Amino acid sequence: MKGVILAGGLGSRLFPLTKITNKHLLPVYDRPMIFYPLQTLINAGIDDIMIVTGGSAAGEFLRLLGNGKEFGLKHLNYTYQEGEGGIADALRLVEHFADDQPICVVLGDNLIERNIRSAADDYKRQGKGAKILLKKVPDPERFGVPVLEGSRVLEIEEKPKTPKSEFAVIGVYFYDHTVFDVIRTLKPSGRGELEITDVNNHYIGKGTMTWGELEGWWTDAGTFESLLRASNMVAETGANKI
Repeated sequence: MKGVILAGGLGSRLFPLTKITNKHLLPVYDRPMIFYPLQTLINAGIDDIMIVTGGSAAGEFLRLLGNGKEFGLKHLNYTYQEGEGGIADALRLVEHFADDQPICVVLGDNLIERNIRSAADDYKRQGKGAKILLKKVPDPERFGVPVLEGSRVLEIEEKPKTPKSEFAVIGVYFYDHTVFDVIRTLKPSGRGELEITDVNNHYIGKGTMTWGELEGWWTDAGTFESLLRASNMVAETGANKI
């Protein structure tokens, strides 16, 4: 399984902090934000990783991370997303890197307390389709929200005004090689982006989507409030525990 970190975008919700740098290079407590999703993949046993970045500070990722030696990696791959086409648009850029293998995708502003090793192992046994991770949150309307029926996901609603569950779809996704065929069928949403929720709903429609509930805390860090919360949570309890 290969790993993908999506760290592009303009980070407009964190302006002016992002006026001169990429959001994912901002500090979360004592480390740059990008360190956390990278460690998440490594803790899951994934060491063939590509970072999708963008904007005027893209070269700073190479200066910061180099070839990944600091993380015990032999090599680290990079590619560049022009503009803000959405998460699925960024994922489209890694097709050549995936090389028909399954991938684990982590959004660059997502932090977790523990690890996703068991979810990765479950997906390897699953062998096809897709898998998402869910977490109960107090404000699910900020995220993609699953409509659940027992152990089945019926649909994912993007930022619903009236959420049908307490769960949020966190920014960790597992896909087989057909994900790139799915992306080619997508049309831009009202935001002008290719939405990852549409990708996930495709797999749900095919009956090949599974889900698991993440243990420990999870937060994004894409707003001032969540960036502060992430820093406080890391300071109090740590992150990326084995």
